[in-house]
Amino acid sequence: MLEQLLIFTRGGLILWTCKELGNALKGSPIDTLIRSCLLEERSGLASYNYDAPGANYSLKWTFHNELGIVFVAVYQKIFHLLYVDDLLSMVKREFSAVYDPCRMDYSDFDDVYRQLRLEAEARAEDVKKSSKLGARNVGKKQDQVQKAKYDQGGKRSGGGDLKSDGGDDGDTGNGNVLGNSHVNGGSFVKDVKSRGGVNQKENLGSDNGAFDVNKLKNLRSKGVKKSDTVTDTKGSKAEPNKKVTKKNRVWGEANPPAKLDYTDPIAKDGDKQVNIMPVEEGESMMDKEEDFSSDGEDEEDAHAGSGTKVQTKSKGWLPSMFQGFVGKANLESSDLEPALKALKDRLMTKNVMIDVSEGDKPVTCQAEEIAEKLCESVSTSLEGKKLASFTRISSTVQTAMEDALVRILTPKRSIDILRDVHSAKELGKPYVVVFVGVNGVGKSTNLAKVAYWLLQHKVSVMMAACDTFRSGAVEQLRTHASRLQIPIFEKGYEKDPAIVAKEAIHEATRNGSDVVLVDTAGRMQDNEPLMRALSKLIYLNNPDLVLFVGEALVGNEAVDQLSKFNQKLADFSPSPNPRLIDGILLTKFDTIDDKVGAALSMVYISGAPVMFVGCGQSYTDLKKLNVKSIVKTLLK
Repeated sequence: MLEQLLIFTRGGLILWTCKELGNALKGSPIDTLIRSCLLEERSGLASYNYDAPGANYSLKWTFHNELGIVFVAVYQKIFHLLYVDDLLSMVKREFSAVYDPCRMDYSDFDDVYRQLRLEAEARAEDVKKSSKLGARNVGKKQDQVQKAKYDQGGKRSGGGDLKSDGGDDGDTGNGNVLGNSHVNGGSFVKDVKSRGGVNQKENLGSDNGAFDVNKLKNLRSKGVKKSDTVTDTKGSKAEPNKKVTKKNRVWGEANPPAKLDYTDPIAKDGDKQVNIMPVEEGESMMDKEEDFSSDGEDEEDAHAGSGTKVQTKSKGWLPSMFQGFVGKANLESSDLEPALKALKDRLMTKNVMIDVSEGDKPVTCQAEEIAEKLCESVSTSLEGKKLASFTRISSTVQTAMEDALVRILTPKRSIDILRDVHSAKELGKPYVVVFVGVNGVGKSTNLAKVAYWLLQHKVSVMMAACDTFRSGAVEQLRTHASRLQIPIFEKGYEKDPAIVAKEAIHEATRNGSDVVLVDTAGRMQDNEPLMRALSKLIYLNNPDLVLFVGEALVGNEAVDQLSKFNQKLADFSPSPNPRLIDGILLTKFDTIDDKVGAALSMVYISGAPVMFVGCGQSYTDLKKLNVKSIVKTLLK
């Protein structure tokens, strides 16, 4: 059942809505569609599903890009309405004919819509009936074919006895013709021996249907002997001694069998200080404005200009000049396809897609879908628009893609951590940041970089060593804290990280620390026990910021890690509104050259902004993501 049909401008002005339907929509499916799909460059999708408590809708839409109008149809997800696409197309055609930018009242369109809906429903019924009739005809044809095959097989089996008449053809030919297709092996051999004078090799060479039974018997006998031999060997072989394996460690036991905490008690109690020199490395790159050089862009423009000259020369200067002067009527998908294909290939070379295969079977990568969806969204936004004079289609498509990429990579909310820290300080509580991610991506190192940047802004920081799983994790964080001369809260190993983080926050509140940086254990996204522990830590402490630390070097593997982290945090959280990833910290960004597609893929999948970029080994090697630089690199 169709719930609502709405026509509005891209600026948000509602032009017409179907008063005949008049159903009050539960929730806000239209607003969610605009925020999650249309503004996020996902308008190339076929439909959008809106799921909320008591509301399950499917939404379909179409655009009139030249007029800047959006047509949206809303219906219940359980109903598969076949006429929605046809209805939207007809409504778009008829409404565009009567649209006037100065007009606000379109109440007379109700009668037109009513007629269009009846036509669309009638067409859908005709299609449904014709499809059922076609299916019945196909079924009847298949039954007839099967019956014909069965009849032919019966005739062959009933009249297939071919007997030699004992004349010249019976014994003097190159081979003997047998009457039955299945013959007893023993009687057949006796029959051949009694005939005499028949050469079995000639039979085998001249008659394709004959075969050597002696060879068959030999093969059977060999097979039996071989199997008997194997059986005897297995029976006589003594069972080897079972290999002693290490007993798996079960976390959560009341009494652990052995000591696992080898932390130096002297250093932990503070009686003996480790001799580590404090660090002085200068200003962090977070506070430096990065100058983006446009040399690559100039080279690309020069190359594009030379290519245009060659193309103009091949086509002739008069048609090209005339087309550039008058422009093109309306852009169509066929006009945009070559330029979009070139852009998609360019994105793929920048690590927006990696070819992954398992054996001989190719695996469709999620990032490939990202490049495809981006191109579809750009195509949808340009179809029907008029090309300006003296403008190439390729430059128009590239400009639209640049705008789309900038919208995706630009954060949708404030990521000013310093402002949030001061807001939390006014409320009398510390600002808590939890660093999560898989093993070996650099969580502890980049946590120290963030701490160094905060210290330069006169913010008091405390570290919380909540990686109670990996050996040496507490000592590593203690070394960073000693070099930065900041306090660290630690409880050693074998402790519940959620409780350790809670005690660290209480300690920071008591001591007046402004920020608590919580280090967690690295864990794979498919490790259920560790993901449950992480979900418990986030639920119990409710941090202000959950940062996912991922490697830019691994490309689309980081996309899979991020999406599964979000999924597991949502699945294992006891809260009806679970906390997910709030931001991304990309490490090893200095090792990927121009393969910056991982940043785009991760932001597109999760919607979380890239807040920090790690680009070196020292504490100062932490900077912000330069959106313009990333976009230019992706399209270079």
